[in-house]
Parts: sequence; C-alpha cells; structure tokens
Amino acid sequence: MSESLDPATLAPGGFVRNPNCPEWGLGRVQSVVGTRVTVNFEEVGKVVLDLATVVLETAEPDQ
Repeated sequence: MSESLDPATLAPGGFVRNPNCPEWGLGRVQSVVGTRVTVNFEEVGKVVLDLATVVLETAEPDQ
C-alpha cells in the first residue's frame, strides 16, 4: 500500500495522480495549505484533497 505524500514535498506547479481515481488523469498542484492540497485534474477539474485521508503519487507531465 502506498503512503500519502508529505505536504512539504508538494509545491504549486507539481504534477500528481490519484491512484484510487486514475480516470481523473494528470493533476497539477495549485496550492498546499497544511495537509490540504488543491489540484486541477485533467478530467474532473479543481479538487481539494486532504493528504491525511487521500494518497497521491508524484507524476511526470504527459508527453
């Protein structure tokens, strides 16, 4: 089982994926406040997630 990313490792502009919702596509981090991260995903738009309950993985932008 994957561990949640540390909020300190995320920065606006970074790319992530939610392995529990691969249909959301690639996400770009908009902001990080504490354990809450706002991500703009390709297929669902802006989502606010709490890293205490959601696992995100770092990703590379699609070529």
